Amino acid sequence: MNKPPPPKTAKVGLFGILGSGNSGNDASMETVLDYLAAAHPDAIVDVMGGGTPEQMRTRYGIAITPLYWYSKHEGRMPGPVAAPVKALGKGLDVFRTMSWVRRHDVVIMPGTGPLELTLPVRPWGYPFTLLVVAVSGRIFRTKVALVSVGAGPVRQRTSRWLSNATARLACYRSYRDEHSLAAMRARGIDTSRDRVYPDLVFGVPTPPYEPGDLRAVGVGVMAYHGGNDDRAQAAEIHSSYVEKMTQFTSWLVNSGHRVRLFGGDSKFDWDVADQVLAAVRRERPDLGPAVVSAERADSYADLMRLMSPMGTVVATRYHNVMCALKLCKPTISLGYSRKFADLMTDMGLAEFSLSANSFSVAQLIEQFEAVKTRHAELRQQMAEANAANMRALDDQFTVLSQVLFDEDSGDEGDGGGKAVPASPRGRHAAESAVRR
Repeated sequence: MNKPPPPKTAKVGLFGILGSGNSGNDASMETVLDYLAAAHPDAIVDVMGGGTPEQMRTRYGIAITPLYWYSKHEGRMPGPVAAPVKALGKGLDVFRTMSWVRRHDVVIMPGTGPLELTLPVRPWGYPFTLLVVAVSGRIFRTKVALVSVGAGPVRQRTSRWLSNATARLACYRSYRDEHSLAAMRARGIDTSRDRVYPDLVFGVPTPPYEPGDLRAVGVGVMAYHGGNDDRAQAAEIHSSYVEKMTQFTSWLVNSGHRVRLFGGDSKFDWDVADQVLAAVRRERPDLGPAVVSAERADSYADLMRLMSPMGTVVATRYHNVMCALKLCKPTISLGYSRKFADLMTDMGLAEFSLSANSFSVAQLIEQFEAVKTRHAELRQQMAEANAANMRALDDQFTVLSQVLFDEDSGDEGDGGGKAVPASPRGRHAAESAVRR
């Protein structure tokens, strides 16, 4: 009697700006890694991202292929040589990326905002690279999945075309909020089989709740220069933002609070935290580290550890806001796109959302005083929303396994694949995640 052939071991690639110091992006990746380890323990997993091989082996025990060939030569060549070598690298990257996709059965883009352009990005940079991944998936019959991603309106014609083409070629699409789904529908994408689930960061294991000290405040800063449409005013926007964050931090310490400054991307945000700290100490040289300090977070676990003793958090980077909400910390968001307002609404803190571009220090102080008085109420709302988000992500992973790892499922593109009915929390999970 002939034995059936042994089941094929799936080769899974995770693609994105991963492993390079952005704690939110890495947390999204970690959630997917945990899912794969639990549901598909025999899968062979690697990454194409921005981290170093040493970091990925040490922290996650997996291999990484650099996103861009030129990255290993960055800053090592004189200008006249660097430009043509970088141009050559862009051509090589197309073939490197295609070769990487070809070696996999499944490629997952875990979370982040690949279909939005809320921060400055050139169309022939990352958006083009995403399209190469999606096209390669179609050519080599590799299933490409966009999982709990962010999306939004894109004004630049070239960037919008690249982004739309990437979305249409994916075999699975889900979004982290209703706004992202609506934005893709408005951009002409057929979203009839797409779903909304919470951001993948909500799946990261959370330490036991710690109420923190109400006199201790976490202030999350960012190397913020405005959005993709603000390039001409980028320097002015950045300067104004840093000045206002400095003024607010000074007010906190002068009113008897202890402040811990932190970023969300170790590559970019540390300088801003250091600038704010230095400016506050110039004004108050008597302040020691027990009163105001800047702490570096190289991972999402570090970020949670830094935030846990805080009573209140004010933050700009999206996944810093989310981390505070996961820890049930009364939070004020200084956001730069619609996703911040949607997130705060879903978590029951809609009135504590300001614009990073236009907020005033007086507004921020007023909201800070208000959020402190509602600590217990807000904490309960966040706890309920967090529990709902975890259930919704569990539902998504059940669906994802059917679409990506069921050999009978097709690969039709345009978010297709096998049509899997959504669970009760499936297609519009974000709406039912305690929306108030």
